[in-house]
Amino acid sequence: MAFAKNDIVSLTITGYTAQGSGVGHCDGAAVFVAGAAAGDQLRVRILKTEKTYAYGKIEEIIAPSPDRIKSDCPQAAQCGGCVFRHISYEAECRAKEQRVRDAIERIAGLSPQMVQPLIPAPCPERYRNKAQFPLGLSPDGTLQAGFYAPHSHRIVPCMDCRLQPETFTKAVRAVQEWYRQAKDSVYEERTGKGLLRHLYLRQAMAGGGVLVCLVINGRMVSREDLLVNLLRQQVPGLAGVLLNENRKRTNVVLGDRYRTLWGVPALTDMLCGLQFSISPDSFYQVNHDQAQVLYRLAGRFAALTGKETLLDLYCGTGTIGLSMAKDAKKVIGVEVVPAAVEDARRNAEANGIANAEFFCGDAAQAAAHFQQQGFAPDVIALDPPRKGCGAALAHIAAGMAPQRIVYVSCDPATLARDLKTFAGDGYELQTAVPVDLFPRTAHVECVALMSRVKD
Repeated sequence: MAFAKNDIVSLTITGYTAQGSGVGHCDGAAVFVAGAAAGDQLRVRILKTEKTYAYGKIEEIIAPSPDRIKSDCPQAAQCGGCVFRHISYEAECRAKEQRVRDAIERIAGLSPQMVQPLIPAPCPERYRNKAQFPLGLSPDGTLQAGFYAPHSHRIVPCMDCRLQPETFTKAVRAVQEWYRQAKDSVYEERTGKGLLRHLYLRQAMAGGGVLVCLVINGRMVSREDLLVNLLRQQVPGLAGVLLNENRKRTNVVLGDRYRTLWGVPALTDMLCGLQFSISPDSFYQVNHDQAQVLYRLAGRFAALTGKETLLDLYCGTGTIGLSMAKDAKKVIGVEVVPAAVEDARRNAEANGIANAEFFCGDAAQAAAHFQQQGFAPDVIALDPPRKGCGAALAHIAAGMAPQRIVYVSCDPATLARDLKTFAGDGYELQTAVPVDLFPRTAHVECVALMSRVKD
C-alpha cells in the first residue's frame, strides 16, 4: 500500500461491502467509501489505513455512476440507515442479489446460479411498521427525536424518516408538544439521570392501528392526560398509549414493566390470512407486505401435504409455523424469549389453530432434547438471528434427518457458512431466493431450501 492517511487517490468504484459502502482498489489495496456508487470515478481522501485495505471519503465525483441519483433525505448521510438512497432502487436490488450470489460462491463453495433473482419491494418507501427514537435535548432546549449516528450515541434529529409511515411523524410532533408543556427531564447516558429515554412506535399495516410507547427511567411522567389527549388529537388510528419502565443503564431499549395510559396494550394485524397480536416487545417483521412474500415462499419450499410434522426453530411469535399449520399434520415451535412464546400460543388460539405447540428454550438445546427423545420431524424451518444457526444446531438438525430444511436468513454470509456445514452433513442446497424486506438499507433476507441427499 503506497498511500497514507489524508492522501488523495483516484478511484473507480466496482462494488459494495456488506454494509453498503462502495469498494474500489488502489495500489493493490481495497478502499471502502461510504456514499459511493458502483461505476463512480472519484477522488477520495484516505481516512484510515490497515495492512490490506483503507477507508476513505469522497472529495470529488469526477464522473458519476449511471446508477447515481440525488438523495431525497437530508439526514441519510448522517444517520447511516439508508446506505443506498443515493442510487436507483433497481441498482440497489442488483447489488443485494449479487451480495447473496457472492456469499453462496465464496463462502459456501456453491454455484451462484443456485440463487434466483431477488424479489424487490413493490414500494421502497414508508414500509416500516416499527420505529424506536432515542430522545435528547437540542441546544435550544427542545426535545429532539431521531437516530444514532453510525458507531455513536449522538442523535441525528429526523422528523420525517421516509422509511416510516407519516403517522409516526405525527406521533413525534405530539410528544414534542407534550414535552414543551410538561417539561419532564430527558435521560443522559453519561450520568444515568433523567426521565425520557426513547419513543417506541408500532403500526399494524393491515389493521391500521398505532401503538405509542414512551420509554422512561421511572414509573410515571407529568401530565399523562395531556400526553394522551395530544396523541389522540394528532395521530390517526391511535390504538394505545403505554409507558415502559427501563431503569437499567443499558443499550437495550425496552424494560420489563408496562403501564397502559389509554387504549389497548397490543395491536392486531393480519398476515398471510392470519391474525397476530403485536405488543411492543414482540418480534414481527418490519415490512408487512414483503414478510408475506417471504413466508409464502418458505411455505412453498416446505411443500407440506398435511402428513408432515414441522419443527419451527427460532419461531418468535409463531408467524412462520402458524402460516404453514393448515398444510401440516403438526407444528412444533421453539423460541428462547418467553414473551414471544406466550404470544405464539395466543396467536394459535386466536386463529383456531389446534395442531401447533410452542416451547420456550434455546434452539440448539431444544433440538438436542427432541433428538434424544427420538423425535423425527419431516421438515425443519430455521429463522435465526443475524449470527446464523451455527455448526452445533446445524449438526443436530441434520441428525434428525428431515426431508427438507427451509432456512430463512437475514445475513447472506452466515447463511452461506451454515449451508457449508449442512452440506457436510448430507443436505444439498436446492435453491435460494433473496427477498428485499429492507429497501434503501444494506440488509437483505433470503430463503434457502435444502434437501437430504444421503442416509
